[in-house]
Amino acid sequence: MFNFIKNIFGVKNIDFKQLFIAGAQIIDVRTPAEFSNGHIKQSANIPLQQLQSEMKKLDLKKPIITCCASGMRSASAKAILQQNGFEAYNGGGWSSLQNKLNK
Repeated sequence: MFNFIKNIFGVKNIDFKQLFIAGAQIIDVRTPAEFSNGHIKQSANIPLQQLQSEMKKLDLKKPIITCCASGMRSASAKAILQQNGFEAYNGGGWSSLQNKLNK
């Protein structure tokens, strides 16, 4: 189903809201201090440096939308997740992603 959504919208034009409604996990890869200063309510905080060791807590059957402050760390997280068999998308900065989810 998630690949169906990806095929409809294309990777560049992914509809993050629809992906989230369909069950995607949101992983915020910022530090705990950054996360505590504001985050998407339904997101989980797994700092980029801990992602490799915390991956076992993620559901391989659900896509993942990564986010951070600007989109750079989330791009790295997306690549790491994809290399480990996850369907992952870079949501960019968390506040921008939150706006997309609330539209």
